Amino acid sequence: MAGILTMILAGGEGTRLYPLTEQRAKPAVPFGGNYRIIDFVLNNFVNSDLLQIYILTQFKSHSLMKHLRQGWRVSGLTHRFIDPIPAQMRTGKKWYEGTADAIYQNINLIEEEKPDLVCVFGADHVYKMDVRKMIDFHRQKDALLTVGTIPVPIEKARSFGVVEIDDDWRMVGFQEKPKDNAKTIPGTEGYALASIGNYIFDAKVLVEVLKADAFDPQSNHDFGKDIIPSLYPSGGVYAYDFYNNEVPGMRERERGYWRDVGTIDEFWQAHMDLVAPDPIFDLYNQRWPMRTFHPPMPPPKFVHNLGERRGQALNSMVSSGSVISGGTVEESVLGYNCHVHSYTHIKQSVLMGNVDIGENCRISRAIIDKEVTIGPNVVVGEDLEKDRQRFFVSPGGVVVIPKGSHIVN
Repeated sequence: MAGILTMILAGGEGTRLYPLTEQRAKPAVPFGGNYRIIDFVLNNFVNSDLLQIYILTQFKSHSLMKHLRQGWRVSGLTHRFIDPIPAQMRTGKKWYEGTADAIYQNINLIEEEKPDLVCVFGADHVYKMDVRKMIDFHRQKDALLTVGTIPVPIEKARSFGVVEIDDDWRMVGFQEKPKDNAKTIPGTEGYALASIGNYIFDAKVLVEVLKADAFDPQSNHDFGKDIIPSLYPSGGVYAYDFYNNEVPGMRERERGYWRDVGTIDEFWQAHMDLVAPDPIFDLYNQRWPMRTFHPPMPPPKFVHNLGERRGQALNSMVSSGSVISGGTVEESVLGYNCHVHSYTHIKQSVLMGNVDIGENCRISRAIIDKEVTIGPNVVVGEDLEKDRQRFFVSPGGVVVIPKGSHIVN
């Protein structure tokens, strides 16, 4: 589609996902064995044939920039690019002060490209989306702004911007992360219509509203807090129903799947969604390929088959370079180059990559970051009080072992 520019917001600190974001930006956090979180939004645009993309980075961006350089280079094609843009401080010596300010500080990119539409999407979510269908909706409505939305249980509405609509899906009200009294969807008790942070703007309108917002001393310079409330009373703002978005090859079970993996418990649960025998989120759809950087490694290997010393993985995903040597892996996701030694049992866990787990260990409901070594006879996930003395334990009881740790019994 010509005349469409994409700006992906990939500069957030991701503090709620600590300690996984202690040394990296949230979009660079490994996910699903082979991927990084940012790969999902990038695949949505590439599979939608929308290849004029700027990625705005900021905090702890080295691993993100390295991943983009290795896996997402576009060269030799006129007017097609995926370019990371570090914070340039073109408007003054300050970091981005909000999502709208991040776009404003790079407004020159919009003015230089002169697009008709600008897609402003986050880089923090796990989902599949044919962006062309949201663009078609935006054009059919002749909208100034279209906001992607999904229904969420009313008890979770306080984490989202809540949208009110009329019968034509025109926005008539907006609440940014309401603590209580969130507006429910008419005719649907117990659910609110939540913004997923995906926006399509008329380019001229976006430039005008960002310039006005930049000089408003009372503004938070945020799309949810300031830009949307300033625009929707004009009558030109619409909500797009993500639940009806279909990608080629999608099964009905996946309809409406969108996860904000912003907390440890949500991140862990999204991985459990992957390993179910009939997964609610399917990475194996060949009509919607999931691209990423693949390091040069051999296939995974499973060795030993003598009594209890059997290398096996059940209802699990195991990435290249990994060796299951006489141990058992259940309902887990293993990244690149993980080594599980004999008589060790891993269950409902996520191993990021380059992890070595010694003999006779029991690991359950854990997230183990990269470059971790665990000695023999270590138990994690069975005594949470004991685990809290050494590790971060989430409110849902998921134990997180940070990057580069060396754990002994």
